[in-house]
Amino acid sequence: MTADYVVNKQIVKDYLDRVQLPDPIPEDQNKALMDQAADLLNGKGAKLVAHYYVDETIQALAESTGGYVSDSLDMARWGQQSDAQTLVVAGVSFMGETSKILSPEKNILMPELAATCSLDIGCEAGEYRAWRQAHPDRVAVVYANTSAAVKAEADWVVTSSIALEVVAHLHAQGQKVLWAPDKHLGRYVQQQTGADMVLWDGACIVHEEFRTRDLGSLRTLYPEAAILVHPESPQEMVDVADAVGSTKQLIDAARQLAHPQLIVATDQGIFFKMRQAVPEKTLIAAPTRGAGGDCKSCAHCPWMGMNSLQKIIDCLSDEQGRYQIHVPEPIAQAARVSLGRMVSFQA
Repeated sequence: MTADYVVNKQIVKDYLDRVQLPDPIPEDQNKALMDQAADLLNGKGAKLVAHYYVDETIQALAESTGGYVSDSLDMARWGQQSDAQTLVVAGVSFMGETSKILSPEKNILMPELAATCSLDIGCEAGEYRAWRQAHPDRVAVVYANTSAAVKAEADWVVTSSIALEVVAHLHAQGQKVLWAPDKHLGRYVQQQTGADMVLWDGACIVHEEFRTRDLGSLRTLYPEAAILVHPESPQEMVDVADAVGSTKQLIDAARQLAHPQLIVATDQGIFFKMRQAVPEKTLIAAPTRGAGGDCKSCAHCPWMGMNSLQKIIDCLSDEQGRYQIHVPEPIAQAARVSLGRMVSFQA
């Protein structure tokens, strides 16, 4: 297992420096905004599809208006199967692109078109294309956290919930894998499957911050706690985990584990749905190197945080198409092949 492509970290930093988060809103104003957004969704026959990592008010709005909250794989599947002709995708840009590619006949809106992802930024399509061409003997598997243009160059798209199964399937066929862009998830998949994999050197700015530093102190405070870790996290976190998995798999693990306390190493946005699943348990955010370190995100994606109730209202009120997702048809047509394999895959 090697990582033979090094990401230009400055590119990610430049994008991060331009993130503008919405100001906190008082509770009474939040209620008024939720009511207004719900009226617009219902009036336009639109459905809100939200990721686990967006603000809990947005997740609650999706649930209360017949929309959906889940991980990126189920968001894609649900949006494709929904009867709604207008979908509002609250998440980051690759999720909106995926929805448009899989449902080209639908009107796909995003509350914040500038919301991106460090993995996406760090895997530019032209550079990825050249990297793939340098490894012609390998099947190209890309993580969903990539642009439509990168997906168009790949053989398979996977999310963290099916990455193990897909790579195990390819390994059983004797295939060698070219993996991009998350090196931590790629390493975990390689360790679990034994597949021959070459890895792109990318990482999620949220999950890369989790460290075992200060974990001992937390375990002293919560001696009966289990540790739940997303596989985008560094090896040291995976090594101490009681459960490793995607966002949806971690929520399932929270239900299944007998532990009354859970230390969770993923974006804190997951706590909204995890509290619903296990209201009797204590949820604790896993430590990052932000405690005296140089944490950039401190367990919450800044781009996910760009989504807001006001922006949902704005995109539904807009009559000029400024919030619509468009994917050039040649790219969409090519990406539809790799994405189709993702949504139809059965382990």
